[in-house]
Amino acid sequence: MAVEELQSIIKRCQILEEQDFKEEDFGLFQLAGQRCLDEGHIDQLVEIIQNEKNKVIVKNMGWNLVGPVVRCLLWNDKEDDKRKYYFLMLDVLVKLCNPKELLLGLLELIEEPSGKQISQIILLLLQPLQTVIQKLRKNKAYSVGLALSTLWSQLSLLPVPCSEEQVRADDHGLCRCCKALTEFAQPFVEEVTADKENSMENEKLKDELLKFCFKSLKCPLLTAQFPEPSEEAGNDPLRCFASEIIGFLSAIGYPFPKMIFNHGRKKKTWDYLEFEEEEHKQLSDSLASLAYLVFVQGISIDQLPMVLSPSYLLQFNMGHIQVLLQRTEESVFSKGLDLLENGLLRLEDNSLLHQYLEIKSFLTVPQGLVKIMTLCPTETLRKKGLAVLQLYINKLESQGKYTLFRCLLNTSNHSGVEAFIIQNIKNQIDVSLKRTHDNKWFTGPQLISLLDLVLLLPEGAETDLLQNSDRIMASLNLLRYLVIKDNENDNQVSENFEKQTIV
Repeated sequence: MAVEELQSIIKRCQILEEQDFKEEDFGLFQLAGQRCLDEGHIDQLVEIIQNEKNKVIVKNMGWNLVGPVVRCLLWNDKEDDKRKYYFLMLDVLVKLCNPKELLLGLLELIEEPSGKQISQIILLLLQPLQTVIQKLRKNKAYSVGLALSTLWSQLSLLPVPCSEEQVRADDHGLCRCCKALTEFAQPFVEEVTADKENSMENEKLKDELLKFCFKSLKCPLLTAQFPEPSEEAGNDPLRCFASEIIGFLSAIGYPFPKMIFNHGRKKKTWDYLEFEEEEHKQLSDSLASLAYLVFVQGISIDQLPMVLSPSYLLQFNMGHIQVLLQRTEESVFSKGLDLLENGLLRLEDNSLLHQYLEIKSFLTVPQGLVKIMTLCPTETLRKKGLAVLQLYINKLESQGKYTLFRCLLNTSNHSGVEAFIIQNIKNQIDVSLKRTHDNKWFTGPQLISLLDLVLLLPEGAETDLLQNSDRIMASLNLLRYLVIKDNENDNQVSENFEKQTIV
C-alpha cells in the first residue's frame, strides 16, 4: 500500500516542472517514503529513488527521507540484513539531493541526539556531510564553518576520558570522533594550502579552520590527560588528534611559534577574525593548551627555533602557565605545573634575573602555586606545587628571591606556606654568610627589612598562636640560627639587627 501511494505521488509530480512543486507534494512524498520504511519495503524504495525518471523529484524532495533512513540505521540491529539497503539509500540521496537542503538536514540530525548517540550519529554522518559540502559551489567556507561549529558543539557534550583505561574503552566514542573529525577537515585544509592565489573565499575558509583548531585546543584537548611522552604515547588517540590540529595550524599558515609568541601582545595575528564573545574568551585557554602540547608533550617542537634562550621561552610561556593555574579543574592546572616545571628545568640555578619579576605573571604564577599547595584536595598535586615553587625559587638570582619572599609573606595568608618561605630565607642567609660576595640581599640592612616581615605577628597581640604555630616556630628557628651562626667577629647581621625593634 505504501509503495503504491509513493508511486502515485511520483507519477503526479513527474509531469510538473521543478518550480511547480508544492509544499503539499513535499509532505506527501516524505510521509509515503516514511511508511515504506516502516513497512519494510526498503529495497523497493531504493529502486524507486534510483530510477532515472525520478531524478528531478528525488533532487528536490529526497532530502526529507535522510532523517528517517538515519534513524533506521541508528535503531536497527547491526545484524539486520536491511542495513545494506539503508546505507545504499543514504549514499544515493547524498549524491542526488539538493546539497544546500541536504546540508541543513544533516546538521539538524547531528544536533538531535544526546548521550552515547552523539558519537554514533557523528561517525555515521561525517562522510556524507563532507561529500555534500564538497558539492556546494557557493559559500563553501560558511558551510564548512557551520558544520565544524555544529560538530564541535556536540562533541563538547561528551565526557573527556581521564585515564588510559577510559581512553582504550572509549565508551562515549570521543576518541573515535576526534579521529573522524580530522579526516573530515583534511580535504578543506588541503584546499586552503593548494590555493596559491589566496582568494577571498579561501581566506574565509582558512578563518573557519582556524576557529575550529582553537576550539579543539580547548575542548577536548585542554582537559584531556596525556601519557608521558614516549614511543608508545604516539598511539594515544587524543595525542594523535592534538598532533593533527597543530599540523592543521601550520598548514593554513599559523605555525605554533607564531601563535604562542603572540599571546599577550596588543596586536595579534588573528585580530581581523570576527570571533563571537565566547570565542574570544577561549583564546587564552586554547593558546595555553597549545603551549602545553608543544613544550611538555613535545608535539612538533622541532619547529621551534633553536636560538631561543630558556629564559626567553619561560617569559613567553609564563602567561600561558598563569592561565592554566587559574583554572579549577585538576586536569588543567596540573598541566600548568608541568609546563612551568618544563621551563624552569631548562634554566641554571640562580640565573633568572630579578627584572623578570617586574612582569606581572612572574609574581602571580607563584601565588597560583600557593593556592594549589593550600587548597587542592589531591595530595600529589599539593606536593607537586610545593616542589615546583621550590624549583622556581632556586632559579631566581638573590634579588629575585628577596623580592619573591617579600611578596609571598605579604600575600599567602597561610602559616605553613609562610614557614616554608622563612625556611628558604634561612637557607639564603646561610649561603650568603658562607660567601665572600653577593651577600647584599640576605645580610645587612636589606635583611633587617625582611626580618621585620618574618618576625611580625600577623594580628599582633591578638594572634592565634596555635593557628600560626608553623610560622612562629619557623621564625624562632631562624632567630636561633642567627644568634648562633652570625660570628661576633664578622657581625654581618647582629650589628644592624640590634638597632631594630622586633614586634
